[in-house]
Amino acid sequence: MIALNLPQNAEAPLKVLCLGSHSDDIEIGCGGTILRLLSQVQNLEVVWIVFGACKEREREARNSAALFLSRAKRKEVIVKSFRDGFFPFEGTQIKDYLEELKGTSPDLIFTHNRKDAHQDHRLIAELTWNTFRNHLILEYEIPKYDGDLGQPNLFVPLDQEVYERKVRYVMDAFESQRAKPWFEKETFLGLMRLRGMECVAPSGYAEAFYCRKMVL
Repeated sequence: MIALNLPQNAEAPLKVLCLGSHSDDIEIGCGGTILRLLSQVQNLEVVWIVFGACKEREREARNSAALFLSRAKRKEVIVKSFRDGFFPFEGTQIKDYLEELKGTSPDLIFTHNRKDAHQDHRLIAELTWNTFRNHLILEYEIPKYDGDLGQPNLFVPLDQEVYERKVRYVMDAFESQRAKPWFEKETFLGLMRLRGMECVAPSGYAEAFYCRKMVL
C-alpha cells in the first residue's frame, strides 16, 4: 500500500489536538497512533481534551494521559464536566468551548466518528467539523455493543511494542471500567488485528480512521 506521511519540519512543532467525549475514548480510539507519533516526531505538542468525567474518571483520565504523553515535548490535558449521555442537550456550551480552541491552531485533529452510535460521540464529531474547517481531521472508532463499526479509509500500522503498550496503558489506567464485559484486552487487540489485516500491516495490527478530507 502507498503511504502518505505528515510533513515534518525539525524546527516547527507538530501540533495535535485530541478530542474525546469520555475519559477512555482517545486512548481506545487513537492511543496507538499517538504513541507511534511520539516515537517518530521529537517536536510534538499535544492538547488532550476529555469533555465529560466525574471525579474518579477525571483521575483516571489524567493518569492515562500522563502515560500516553510522557514523551511529548509539550502537553496540555483538560478534563471538562459535561454530563455523560446528555451532550446533545448541552450543545451550546460545548460549541462555545470548542470555539475557544481555535487558537490552538492544530496541524492534526483526532475526534469521534460522525456515525458513532453514541450521542455524545456524534455531537463532538459534528462540532469538530463545524469548528475546524481547514484542518486535517481523523475520526477514530470505538468498539461497543451497538455494533456500529464501519469501513474506515485510513490506516496506521502499529509495531508490536506500540500496540501492546497501548492495551497495557488502557487496562492499567481505567480501573472503573474493568467490570464491563466489553472492556477486555482481547476487544482492543481484536479490532487492531482486524484493521491490521485490512491494511497488510507488517505486525498484523493497526488503528483505523475515517478521513473525509485530505489535500495531496
